[in-house]
Amino acid sequence: MTDFRRLLCDLRRPTLLLRAARFGLSDYQRDRDLKRLLREAAAGGPEKTVARLLHEENLLEETRRAGDASYSLTRHIELLIALLAEVNLLPKSQQNPA
Repeated sequence: MTDFRRLLCDLRRPTLLLRAARFGLSDYQRDRDLKRLLREAAAGGPEKTVARLLHEENLLEETRRAGDASYSLTRHIELLIALLAEVNLLPKSQQNPA
């Protein structure tokens, strides 16, 4: 099993970006937001979803670092909100580092 909590702790992102994501956690609605973010009709379990969100967020981070004009700050924050919320849905055995 992948230790998603450890991966999340190792993310190095601008403080303001993470602060905005933490602020948005209270408005997160799994059914509504995942359908839009992952462009799928139904979301899988949190483990599968976290893996997909990490991949999508990593692609956006690469776009941000490259200075590409297609970078969307809003989408990046929304992905981080979903990522933080989904990690909290994982069973405790997958959240806590050993």
